Amino acid sequence: MVDCPICGKGVKAKDINNHIDSGCESHLETASPPLTQQNGTSTQKPPSTQKPSPAVSSFFQTPAAKRVAAYPTPKVESSPGLSFQPKTQTSNGVTTPSQPQRKRSFDDLLPTSKVKKEIDEPKESAEEPPAKKSKVNALQKAAPLAERMRPRSLDECIGQELVGPNGVLRGLIEMDRVPSMILWGGAGTGKTTIARCLASMVGSRFVEINSTSSGVNDCKKIFAEARGELGLTGRKTILFCDEIHRFTKSQQDCFLGPVENGQITLIGATTENPSFKVQNALLSRCRTFTLSKLTDENILEILERALAAEGDNLPKDLLDSEFLKYLAAFSDGDARTSLNLLELAMSLSTRPNITKEEIKSSLTKTLVYDRAGDQHYDTISAFHKSVRGSDPDAALYYLARMLQSGEDPLYVARRMVVIASEDVGLADNTMLSLATSAYTAAEKIGMPECRIALGHCAVALCLAPKSTRAYRGLNNAYASLREPGVASLPIPIHLRNAPTKLMKELGYGDQYKYNPNYKEGKVVQEYLPDQLQGRTFLEDRDLGTEIDPGAWQK
Repeated sequence: MVDCPICGKGVKAKDINNHIDSGCESHLETASPPLTQQNGTSTQKPPSTQKPSPAVSSFFQTPAAKRVAAYPTPKVESSPGLSFQPKTQTSNGVTTPSQPQRKRSFDDLLPTSKVKKEIDEPKESAEEPPAKKSKVNALQKAAPLAERMRPRSLDECIGQELVGPNGVLRGLIEMDRVPSMILWGGAGTGKTTIARCLASMVGSRFVEINSTSSGVNDCKKIFAEARGELGLTGRKTILFCDEIHRFTKSQQDCFLGPVENGQITLIGATTENPSFKVQNALLSRCRTFTLSKLTDENILEILERALAAEGDNLPKDLLDSEFLKYLAAFSDGDARTSLNLLELAMSLSTRPNITKEEIKSSLTKTLVYDRAGDQHYDTISAFHKSVRGSDPDAALYYLARMLQSGEDPLYVARRMVVIASEDVGLADNTMLSLATSAYTAAEKIGMPECRIALGHCAVALCLAPKSTRAYRGLNNAYASLREPGVASLPIPIHLRNAPTKLMKELGYGDQYKYNPNYKEGKVVQEYLPDQLQGRTFLEDRDLGTEIDPGAWQK
Protein backbone atom coordinates (compact mmCIF):
# COMPACT_ATOMS: atom_id res chain seq x y z
CA MET A 1 0.00 0.00 0.00
CA VAL A 2 1.26 3.48 -0.94
CA ASP A 3 -0.06 6.99 -0.49
CA CYS A 4 -1.09 8.79 -3.65
CA PRO A 5 1.24 11.77 -4.18
CA ILE A 6 -1.76 13.87 -5.32
CA CYS A 7 -4.69 13.07 -3.02
CA GLY A 8 -2.81 11.34 -0.20
CA LYS A 9 -5.20 8.36 -0.16
CA GLY A 10 -4.07 4.78 0.14
CA VAL A 11 -3.70 2.89 -3.15
CA LYS A 12 -2.13 -0.43 -4.01
CA ALA A 13 1.30 -0.06 -5.55
CA LYS A 14 0.30 -1.88 -8.74
CA ASP A 15 -2.71 0.45 -9.26
CA ILE A 16 -1.01 3.79 -8.58
CA ASN A 17 -0.66 4.73 -12.26
CA ASN A 18 -4.29 3.84 -13.06
CA HIS A 19 -5.43 5.74 -9.97
CA ILE A 20 -3.65 8.91 -11.08
CA ASP A 21 -4.97 8.52 -14.63
CA SER A 22 -8.56 8.36 -13.29
CA GLY A 23 -8.20 11.72 -11.51
CA CYS A 24 -7.77 10.08 -8.09
CA GLU A 25 -11.34 8.62 -8.16
CA SER A 26 -10.83 4.88 -8.72
CA HIS A 27 -8.69 2.06 -7.35
CA LEU A 28 -8.97 3.39 -3.81
CA GLU A 29 -8.17 0.88 -1.08
CA THR A 30 -10.98 1.18 1.44
CA ALA A 31 -10.79 -2.22 3.07
CA SER A 32 -7.55 -1.70 4.91
CA PRO A 33 -6.63 1.20 7.20
CA PRO A 34 -4.01 3.80 6.20
CA LEU A 35 -0.35 2.96 6.59
CA THR A 36 -0.13 5.13 9.68
CA GLN A 37 -2.72 2.99 11.47
CA GLN A 38 -1.48 -0.48 10.52
CA ASN A 39 0.23 -2.81 12.96
CA GLY A 40 -1.88 -1.33 15.81
CA THR A 41 0.16 1.84 15.96
CA SER A 42 -1.33 5.26 15.56
CA THR A 43 0.75 8.34 14.95
CA GLN A 44 -2.19 10.65 14.45
CA LYS A 45 -1.63 14.06 16.02
CA PRO A 46 -4.17 15.87 18.22
CA PRO A 47 -6.69 17.92 16.29
CA SER A 48 -5.39 21.19 17.72
CA THR A 49 -1.82 20.64 16.60
CA GLN A 50 -2.16 18.36 13.57
CA LYS A 51 -0.69 19.83 10.38
CA PRO A 52 -2.93 19.73 7.38
CA SER A 53 -2.02 17.09 4.81
CA PRO A 54 0.05 18.68 2.06
CA ALA A 55 -1.18 18.73 -1.50
CA VAL A 56 2.02 16.95 -2.61
CA SER A 57 3.75 14.10 -0.90
CA SER A 58 6.79 14.91 1.23
CA PHE A 59 8.83 12.74 -1.14
CA PHE A 60 8.64 15.53 -3.76
CA GLN A 61 9.35 18.39 -1.33
CA THR A 62 12.71 19.96 -0.43
CA PRO A 63 13.74 19.08 3.14
CA ALA A 64 13.37 21.90 5.62
CA ALA A 65 17.06 21.93 6.51
CA LYS A 66 18.03 22.44 2.89
CA ARG A 67 15.46 25.18 2.45
CA VAL A 68 16.91 27.07 5.39
CA ALA A 69 20.46 26.65 4.10
CA ALA A 70 19.52 27.75 0.59
CA TYR A 71 17.45 30.74 1.68
CA PRO A 72 18.75 31.98 5.07
CA THR A 73 16.66 34.51 6.93
CA PRO A 74 18.27 37.98 6.56
CA LYS A 75 19.04 39.93 9.67
CA VAL A 76 17.21 43.26 9.65
CA GLU A 77 17.50 45.93 12.30
CA SER A 78 14.30 46.80 14.10
CA SER A 79 12.55 49.91 12.96
CA PRO A 80 9.30 51.66 13.71
CA GLY A 81 6.33 49.94 12.10
CA LEU A 82 8.07 46.58 11.79
CA SER A 83 8.37 44.08 14.63
CA PHE A 84 9.18 40.42 14.83
CA GLN A 85 7.51 38.40 17.57
CA PRO A 86 9.37 35.62 19.30
CA LYS A 87 8.20 32.14 18.50
CA THR A 88 7.54 29.27 20.86
CA GLN A 89 7.80 25.59 20.16
CA THR A 90 5.07 23.28 21.39
CA SER A 91 5.54 19.80 22.72
CA ASN A 92 4.62 18.21 19.43
CA GLY A 93 7.40 20.08 17.61
CA VAL A 94 5.23 22.68 15.86
CA THR A 95 6.53 26.28 16.04
CA THR A 96 3.93 28.99 16.47
CA PRO A 97 4.21 32.70 17.20
CA SER A 98 3.43 33.69 20.78
CA GLN A 99 1.39 36.68 19.56
CA PRO A 100 -0.46 37.24 16.30
CA GLN A 101 1.74 38.99 13.69
CA ARG A 102 0.45 41.89 11.66
CA LYS A 103 0.71 41.76 7.90
CA ARG A 104 3.81 43.53 6.62
CA SER A 105 3.36 46.34 4.13
CA PHE A 106 5.59 47.41 1.26
CA ASP A 107 7.04 50.21 3.39
CA ASP A 108 8.32 47.61 5.83
CA LEU A 109 10.63 46.26 3.11
CA LEU A 110 12.37 49.62 2.59
CA PRO A 111 15.76 50.09 4.29
CA THR A 112 15.86 51.87 7.58
CA SER A 113 16.90 55.50 7.87
CA LYS A 114 20.35 54.47 8.95
CA VAL A 115 20.81 52.28 5.93
CA LYS A 116 19.32 54.98 3.71
CA LYS A 117 21.83 57.49 5.01
CA GLU A 118 24.74 55.17 4.35
CA ILE A 119 23.50 54.55 0.82
CA ASP A 120 22.58 58.13 -0.08
CA GLU A 121 25.54 59.74 1.68
CA PRO A 122 28.71 57.66 1.38
CA LYS A 123 31.40 58.08 3.98
CA GLU A 124 33.54 61.14 3.50
CA SER A 125 36.66 59.23 4.44
CA ALA A 126 36.33 56.86 1.52
CA GLU A 127 38.95 57.66 -1.11
CA GLU A 128 38.23 57.45 -4.80
CA PRO A 129 40.16 54.69 -6.59
CA PRO A 130 43.11 56.00 -8.60
CA ALA A 131 42.45 56.46 -12.29
CA LYS A 132 43.90 53.76 -14.51
CA LYS A 133 46.84 54.78 -16.62
CA SER A 134 46.21 54.94 -20.32
CA LYS A 135 47.80 52.00 -22.12
CA VAL A 136 48.31 54.12 -25.21
CA ASN A 137 50.36 56.70 -23.32
CA ALA A 138 52.42 53.97 -21.68
CA LEU A 139 53.19 52.39 -25.03
CA GLN A 140 54.12 55.74 -26.54
CA LYS A 141 56.53 56.47 -23.71
CA ALA A 142 58.10 53.01 -24.02
CA ALA A 143 58.59 53.36 -27.78
CA PRO A 144 62.05 54.40 -28.97
CA LEU A 145 62.65 57.93 -30.18
CA ALA A 146 62.61 56.81 -33.82
CA GLU A 147 59.06 55.52 -33.41
CA ARG A 148 57.84 58.54 -31.47
CA MET A 149 59.16 60.89 -34.14
CA ARG A 150 57.65 58.96 -37.04
CA PRO A 151 55.77 61.39 -39.35
CA ARG A 152 51.96 61.25 -39.13
CA SER A 153 51.31 62.77 -42.57
CA LEU A 154 53.06 63.02 -45.91
CA ASP A 155 53.70 66.72 -45.29
CA GLU A 156 56.04 65.77 -42.44
CA CYS A 157 58.08 63.35 -44.59
CA ILE A 158 61.55 64.66 -45.40
CA GLY A 159 63.80 63.91 -48.33
CA GLN A 160 61.45 61.93 -50.61
CA GLU A 161 60.26 63.75 -53.72
CA LEU A 162 57.84 60.91 -54.48
CA VAL A 163 55.48 62.12 -51.77
CA GLY A 164 56.35 65.81 -52.04
CA PRO A 165 53.84 68.43 -53.22
CA ASN A 166 54.55 67.56 -56.87
CA GLY A 167 55.45 63.91 -56.36
CA VAL A 168 54.05 61.15 -58.56
CA LEU A 169 52.93 59.00 -55.65
CA ARG A 170 51.41 62.01 -53.87
CA GLY A 171 49.28 62.77 -56.93
CA LEU A 172 47.98 59.20 -57.14
CA ILE A 173 47.05 59.27 -53.46
CA GLU A 174 45.18 62.57 -53.73
CA MET A 175 43.20 61.20 -56.69
CA ASP A 176 42.37 58.07 -54.64
CA ARG A 177 43.95 55.89 -57.31
CA VAL A 178 46.44 54.03 -55.15
CA PRO A 179 47.94 51.14 -57.12
CA SER A 180 49.64 48.05 -55.77
CA MET A 181 53.29 48.99 -55.43
CA ILE A 182 56.74 47.96 -54.30
CA LEU A 183 58.68 50.55 -52.27
CA TRP A 184 62.39 49.97 -52.77
CA GLY A 185 64.86 51.87 -50.63
CA GLY A 186 67.53 51.54 -47.99
CA ALA A 187 66.89 51.13 -44.29
CA GLY A 188 65.48 54.23 -42.62
CA THR A 189 64.36 55.98 -45.81
CA GLY A 190 60.66 56.02 -44.84
CA LYS A 191 59.02 53.02 -46.53
CA THR A 192 56.83 52.05 -43.56
CA THR A 193 56.04 55.68 -42.78
CA ILE A 194 54.84 56.39 -46.32
CA ALA A 195 52.63 53.29 -46.30
CA ARG A 196 50.95 54.26 -43.01
CA CYS A 197 50.42 57.87 -44.06
CA LEU A 198 49.00 56.69 -47.36
CA ALA A 199 46.47 54.45 -45.61
CA SER A 200 45.33 57.27 -43.31
CA MET A 201 44.72 59.57 -46.29
CA VAL A 202 42.62 57.22 -48.41
CA GLY A 203 40.54 55.88 -45.50
CA SER A 204 40.96 52.24 -46.44
CA ARG A 205 41.29 49.35 -44.04
CA PHE A 206 44.99 49.01 -43.28
CA VAL A 207 46.65 45.70 -42.36
CA GLU A 208 50.37 45.52 -41.67
CA ILE A 209 52.41 42.31 -41.66
CA ASN A 210 56.10 41.43 -41.67
CA SER A 211 57.36 38.52 -43.72
CA THR A 212 59.72 37.54 -40.89
CA SER A 213 56.79 36.68 -38.60
CA SER A 214 53.92 35.94 -41.01
CA GLY A 215 53.32 33.15 -43.47
CA VAL A 216 51.09 32.21 -46.37
CA ASN A 217 48.26 31.06 -44.07
CA ASP A 218 48.19 34.46 -42.37
CA CYS A 219 47.97 36.14 -45.77
CA LYS A 220 45.09 33.90 -46.85
CA LYS A 221 43.12 34.86 -43.74
CA ILE A 222 43.68 38.53 -44.53
CA PHE A 223 42.54 37.96 -48.11
CA ALA A 224 39.30 36.34 -46.88
CA GLU A 225 38.64 39.23 -44.48
CA ALA A 226 39.36 41.74 -47.23
CA ARG A 227 36.93 39.99 -49.57
CA GLY A 228 34.21 40.08 -46.92
CA GLU A 229 34.92 43.73 -46.06
CA LEU A 230 34.74 44.72 -49.72
CA GLY A 231 31.48 42.83 -50.25
CA LEU A 232 29.70 44.11 -47.13
CA THR A 233 30.88 47.71 -46.82
CA GLY A 234 32.62 48.41 -50.11
CA ARG A 235 35.77 49.47 -48.24
CA LYS A 236 39.08 48.43 -49.74
CA THR A 237 41.93 46.85 -47.82
CA ILE A 238 45.56 47.96 -48.04
CA LEU A 239 48.00 45.20 -47.10
CA PHE A 240 51.45 46.47 -46.19
CA CYS A 241 54.08 43.71 -46.26
CA ASP A 242 57.39 44.79 -44.81
CA GLU A 243 60.54 42.96 -45.93
CA ILE A 244 58.60 41.29 -48.75
CA HIS A 245 61.85 39.99 -50.24
CA ARG A 246 62.09 37.51 -47.36
CA PHE A 247 59.13 35.63 -48.83
CA THR A 248 60.36 33.02 -51.27
CA LYS A 249 59.19 33.41 -54.84
CA SER A 250 56.83 30.46 -54.43
CA GLN A 251 55.33 32.11 -51.32
CA GLN A 252 54.89 35.35 -53.24
CA ASP A 253 52.48 33.50 -55.54
CA CYS A 254 49.76 33.88 -52.91
CA PHE A 255 49.58 37.63 -53.67
CA LEU A 256 48.97 37.24 -57.40
CA GLY A 257 45.24 36.47 -57.38
CA PRO A 258 44.08 38.97 -54.72
CA VAL A 259 46.17 41.76 -56.29
CA GLU A 260 44.99 41.07 -59.82
CA ASN A 261 41.26 40.94 -58.98
CA GLY A 262 41.45 43.97 -56.69
CA GLN A 263 40.64 42.26 -53.37
CA ILE A 264 43.64 44.01 -51.79
CA THR A 265 46.02 46.84 -52.59
CA LEU A 266 49.49 45.49 -51.88
CA ILE A 267 52.29 47.74 -50.68
CA GLY A 268 55.51 45.79 -50.39
CA ALA A 269 58.64 47.26 -48.82
CA THR A 270 62.09 45.91 -49.55
CA THR A 271 65.71 46.94 -49.12
CA GLU A 272 66.82 44.52 -51.86
CA ASN A 273 66.65 44.93 -55.60
CA PRO A 274 63.12 43.85 -56.63
CA SER A 275 64.43 42.62 -59.97
CA PHE A 276 66.17 39.78 -58.14
CA LYS A 277 64.08 39.33 -54.98
CA VAL A 278 60.47 39.77 -56.23
CA GLN A 279 59.12 37.44 -58.86
CA ASN A 280 58.34 38.88 -62.27
CA ALA A 281 54.61 37.98 -62.20
CA LEU A 282 54.12 40.06 -59.04
CA LEU A 283 56.30 42.88 -60.34
CA SER A 284 54.15 43.15 -63.46
CA ARG A 285 51.07 43.69 -61.25
CA CYS A 286 52.74 46.36 -59.10
CA ARG A 287 54.44 49.66 -59.71
CA THR A 288 57.96 49.99 -58.35
CA PHE A 289 58.88 53.25 -56.60
CA THR A 290 62.50 53.86 -55.63
CA LEU A 291 63.08 55.86 -52.46
CA SER A 292 66.20 58.00 -52.59
CA LYS A 293 68.85 57.86 -49.91
CA LEU A 294 68.52 60.64 -47.37
CA THR A 295 71.23 63.29 -47.48
CA ASP A 296 73.09 64.62 -44.46
CA GLU A 297 70.96 67.78 -44.67
CA ASN A 298 67.78 65.69 -44.51
CA ILE A 299 69.09 63.78 -41.50
CA LEU A 300 70.12 67.02 -39.79
CA GLU A 301 66.60 68.42 -40.22
CA ILE A 302 65.12 65.25 -38.70
CA LEU A 303 67.50 65.43 -35.74
CA GLU A 304 66.74 69.09 -35.10
CA ARG A 305 63.02 68.36 -35.09
CA ALA A 306 63.49 65.50 -32.63
CA LEU A 307 65.69 67.54 -30.32
CA ALA A 308 63.18 70.37 -30.29
CA ALA A 309 60.39 67.96 -29.35
CA GLU A 310 62.24 65.83 -26.77
CA GLY A 311 65.21 67.82 -25.50
CA ASP A 312 63.71 70.65 -23.46
CA ASN A 313 65.62 69.80 -20.27
CA LEU A 314 68.88 68.72 -21.91
CA PRO A 315 72.14 70.71 -21.95
CA LYS A 316 72.23 72.78 -25.13
CA ASP A 317 76.02 73.17 -25.02
CA LEU A 318 76.48 69.41 -25.54
CA LEU A 319 73.74 68.66 -28.05
CA ASP A 320 74.36 71.61 -30.34
CA SER A 321 74.25 71.97 -34.12
CA GLU A 322 77.83 70.75 -34.54
CA PHE A 323 77.06 67.56 -32.61
CA LEU A 324 73.93 66.92 -34.70
CA LYS A 325 76.00 67.24 -37.90
CA TYR A 326 78.39 64.69 -36.41
CA LEU A 327 75.50 62.25 -35.89
CA ALA A 328 74.10 62.93 -39.36
CA ALA A 329 77.43 61.94 -40.91
CA PHE A 330 77.38 58.67 -38.97
CA SER A 331 73.89 57.64 -40.05
CA ASP A 332 74.76 57.06 -43.73
CA GLY A 333 71.31 58.16 -44.88
CA ASP A 334 69.44 56.06 -42.29
CA ALA A 335 67.01 58.21 -40.29
CA ARG A 336 66.32 55.45 -37.79
CA THR A 337 70.03 55.03 -37.03
CA SER A 338 70.47 58.77 -36.53
CA LEU A 339 67.52 58.98 -34.11
CA ASN A 340 68.77 55.97 -32.16
CA LEU A 341 72.17 57.63 -31.82
CA LEU A 342 70.52 60.86 -30.71
CA GLU A 343 68.46 59.04 -28.09
CA LEU A 344 71.63 57.44 -26.72
CA ALA A 345 73.38 60.81 -26.70
CA MET A 346 70.43 62.41 -24.88
CA SER A 347 70.69 59.76 -22.16
CA LEU A 348 74.45 60.23 -21.82
CA SER A 349 74.17 64.03 -21.66
CA THR A 350 72.37 63.86 -18.31
CA ARG A 351 75.44 62.43 -16.58
CA PRO A 352 77.27 64.92 -14.41
CA ASN A 353 80.51 66.45 -15.74
CA ILE A 354 80.34 64.64 -19.08
CA THR A 355 81.87 66.31 -22.11
CA LYS A 356 80.93 66.32 -25.78
CA GLU A 357 84.03 64.31 -26.71
CA GLU A 358 83.14 61.64 -24.17
CA ILE A 359 79.68 61.34 -25.69
CA LYS A 360 81.19 61.01 -29.17
CA SER A 361 83.57 58.30 -28.02
CA SER A 362 80.67 56.39 -26.45
CA LEU A 363 78.79 56.23 -29.74
CA THR A 364 79.83 53.29 -31.90
CA LYS A 365 79.26 53.52 -35.62
CA THR A 366 78.01 50.38 -37.31
CA LEU A 367 79.38 50.04 -40.82
CA VAL A 368 76.56 49.94 -43.33
CA TYR A 369 77.46 46.77 -45.21
CA ASP A 370 75.33 43.72 -45.91
CA ARG A 371 77.28 40.71 -47.09
CA ALA A 372 74.13 39.16 -48.59
CA GLY A 373 72.56 42.28 -50.09
CA ASP A 374 73.15 45.08 -52.54
CA GLN A 375 76.01 46.58 -50.49
CA HIS A 376 77.98 43.41 -51.10
CA TYR A 377 77.71 43.73 -54.89
CA ASP A 378 77.87 47.53 -55.02
CA THR A 379 81.11 47.72 -53.07
CA ILE A 380 82.95 45.04 -55.03
CA SER A 381 81.76 46.71 -58.23
CA ALA A 382 83.17 50.04 -57.04
CA PHE A 383 86.47 48.32 -56.19
CA HIS A 384 86.72 46.70 -59.63
CA LYS A 385 85.96 49.94 -61.46
CA SER A 386 88.51 51.82 -59.34
CA VAL A 387 91.25 49.33 -60.31
CA ARG A 388 90.16 49.51 -63.95
CA GLY A 389 90.38 53.30 -63.77
CA SER A 390 93.91 53.12 -62.28
CA ASP A 391 92.85 54.91 -59.05
CA PRO A 392 94.79 53.23 -56.20
CA ASP A 393 93.33 55.53 -53.52
CA ALA A 394 89.75 54.56 -54.29
CA ALA A 395 90.72 50.89 -54.66
CA LEU A 396 92.35 50.83 -51.23
CA TYR A 397 89.34 52.58 -49.67
CA TYR A 398 86.86 50.03 -50.98
CA LEU A 399 89.21 47.16 -50.15
CA ALA A 400 89.53 48.35 -46.54
CA ARG A 401 85.79 48.94 -46.31
CA MET A 402 85.00 45.39 -47.37
CA LEU A 403 87.60 43.72 -45.16
CA GLN A 404 86.69 45.84 -42.11
CA SER A 405 83.03 44.90 -42.55
CA GLY A 406 83.81 41.19 -42.49
CA GLU A 407 83.86 40.40 -46.19
CA ASP A 408 85.47 37.10 -47.15
CA PRO A 409 89.06 37.95 -48.27
CA LEU A 410 89.03 35.07 -50.75
CA TYR A 411 86.05 36.68 -52.47
CA VAL A 412 88.11 39.85 -53.02
CA ALA A 413 91.15 37.83 -54.13
CA ARG A 414 89.09 35.94 -56.71
CA ARG A 415 87.89 39.21 -58.17
CA MET A 416 91.49 40.45 -58.51
CA VAL A 417 92.39 37.28 -60.44
CA VAL A 418 89.60 38.22 -62.85
CA ILE A 419 90.85 41.81 -63.10
CA ALA A 420 94.35 40.59 -63.94
CA SER A 421 93.05 38.92 -67.13
CA GLU A 422 90.07 41.12 -67.96
CA ASP A 423 91.56 44.61 -67.53
CA VAL A 424 95.37 44.22 -67.45
CA GLY A 425 95.48 41.26 -69.78
CA LEU A 426 98.14 41.24 -72.49
CA ALA A 427 99.61 44.55 -71.35
CA ASP A 428 101.31 42.83 -68.38
CA ASN A 429 100.96 39.07 -68.22
CA THR A 430 102.75 38.89 -64.86
CA MET A 431 99.72 40.38 -63.08
CA LEU A 432 97.81 37.12 -63.44
CA SER A 433 100.57 35.29 -61.56
CA LEU A 434 100.65 38.01 -58.90
CA ALA A 435 96.86 37.86 -58.42
CA THR A 436 96.94 34.07 -58.17
CA SER A 437 99.74 34.31 -55.58
CA ALA A 438 97.69 36.86 -53.60
CA TYR A 439 94.76 34.43 -53.56
CA THR A 440 97.02 31.63 -52.29
CA ALA A 441 98.45 33.92 -49.60
CA ALA A 442 94.97 34.90 -48.42
CA GLU A 443 93.97 31.25 -48.32
CA LYS A 444 97.06 30.17 -46.35
CA ILE A 445 97.43 33.15 -43.98
CA GLY A 446 93.91 34.48 -43.46
CA MET A 447 92.85 37.72 -41.83
CA PRO A 448 94.13 40.10 -40.62
CA GLU A 449 97.62 39.60 -42.15
CA CYS A 450 96.38 38.65 -45.62
CA ARG A 451 95.04 42.19 -46.05
CA ILE A 452 98.63 43.26 -46.78
CA ALA A 453 99.00 40.87 -49.72
CA LEU A 454 95.61 41.92 -51.05
CA GLY A 455 96.55 45.60 -50.81
CA HIS A 456 99.87 44.87 -52.61
CA CYS A 457 98.06 43.16 -55.47
CA ALA A 458 95.34 45.85 -55.68
CA VAL A 459 97.88 48.68 -56.02
CA ALA A 460 99.93 46.73 -58.59
CA LEU A 461 96.83 46.12 -60.68
CA CYS A 462 95.97 49.84 -60.52
CA LEU A 463 99.43 50.94 -61.68
CA ALA A 464 99.80 48.28 -64.39
CA PRO A 465 99.04 49.14 -68.03
CA LYS A 466 95.65 48.00 -69.21
CA SER A 467 94.66 45.91 -72.21
CA THR A 468 91.24 44.44 -72.84
CA ARG A 469 92.29 42.95 -76.17
CA ALA A 470 91.97 39.32 -75.11
CA TYR A 471 88.80 39.98 -73.14
CA ARG A 472 87.09 41.77 -76.02
CA GLY A 473 88.20 39.12 -78.49
CA LEU A 474 86.55 36.43 -76.37
CA ASN A 475 83.38 38.49 -76.18
CA ASN A 476 83.39 38.84 -79.97
CA ALA A 477 83.56 35.08 -80.31
CA TYR A 478 80.65 34.68 -77.90
CA ALA A 479 78.68 37.22 -79.89
CA SER A 480 79.15 35.23 -83.10
CA LEU A 481 77.57 32.19 -81.48
CA ARG A 482 74.31 34.07 -81.19
CA GLU A 483 74.11 34.30 -84.96
CA PRO A 484 71.86 31.71 -86.69
CA GLY A 485 73.65 28.44 -87.41
CA VAL A 486 77.09 29.54 -86.25
CA ALA A 487 77.06 27.50 -83.04
CA SER A 488 76.53 24.24 -84.98
CA LEU A 489 78.95 24.65 -87.87
CA PRO A 490 80.83 21.42 -88.66
CA ILE A 491 84.48 21.19 -87.64
CA PRO A 492 86.80 21.10 -90.70
CA ILE A 493 87.63 17.45 -91.42
CA HIS A 494 91.40 17.98 -91.47
CA LEU A 495 91.21 19.30 -87.88
CA ARG A 496 89.29 16.35 -86.53
CA ASN A 497 90.94 13.70 -84.39
CA ALA A 498 91.21 10.17 -85.81
CA PRO A 499 91.74 7.70 -82.94
CA THR A 500 90.14 4.73 -84.76
CA LYS A 501 90.74 2.98 -88.09
CA LEU A 502 87.23 3.85 -89.28
CA MET A 503 87.83 7.54 -88.69
CA LYS A 504 91.06 7.40 -90.61
CA GLU A 505 89.27 5.68 -93.50
CA LEU A 506 86.68 8.48 -93.43
CA GLY A 507 89.45 11.05 -93.89
CA TYR A 508 89.59 12.48 -90.38
CA GLY A 509 92.86 14.37 -89.98
CA ASP A 510 93.91 14.08 -93.62
CA GLN A 511 95.89 16.94 -95.09
CA TYR A 512 96.56 18.40 -91.64
CA LYS A 513 99.90 20.19 -91.54
CA TYR A 514 101.76 19.78 -88.22
CA ASN A 515 103.17 23.27 -87.66
CA PRO A 516 106.30 22.28 -85.68
CA ASN A 517 107.54 20.39 -88.73
CA TYR A 518 107.69 23.59 -90.77
CA LYS A 519 110.10 26.49 -90.62
CA GLU A 520 108.98 28.97 -87.98
CA GLY A 521 105.75 26.97 -87.86
CA LYS A 522 104.33 28.81 -90.82
CA VAL A 523 101.87 26.91 -93.01
CA VAL A 524 98.96 27.73 -95.26
CA GLN A 525 96.03 26.18 -93.45
CA GLU A 526 92.48 27.16 -92.47
CA TYR A 527 91.29 26.61 -88.95
CA LEU A 528 87.81 28.15 -88.96
CA PRO A 529 84.77 26.51 -90.51
CA ASP A 530 84.20 27.42 -94.13
CA GLN A 531 81.36 29.84 -93.29
CA LEU A 532 83.63 31.84 -90.90
CA GLN A 533 86.79 31.98 -92.94
CA GLY A 534 88.20 35.48 -93.02
CA ARG A 535 86.36 36.45 -89.85
CA THR A 536 88.45 38.08 -87.04
CA PHE A 537 87.57 38.26 -83.36
CA LEU A 538 90.81 39.53 -81.79
CA GLU A 539 91.23 43.23 -82.45
CA ASP A 540 94.58 44.98 -82.91
CA ARG A 541 94.01 47.69 -80.30
CA ASP A 542 94.48 47.14 -76.57
CA LEU A 543 91.88 49.73 -75.49
CA GLY A 544 88.96 51.59 -77.04
CA THR A 545 88.94 54.58 -79.34
CA GLU A 546 86.43 56.85 -77.56
CA ILE A 547 87.70 60.17 -76.23
CA ASP A 548 86.69 61.83 -72.94
CA PRO A 549 87.28 65.57 -73.44
CA GLY A 550 87.84 66.21 -69.77
CA ALA A 551 90.65 63.65 -69.55
CA TRP A 552 92.67 65.23 -72.36
CA GLN A 553 92.34 68.79 -71.07
CA LYS A 554 94.53 68.11 -68.06
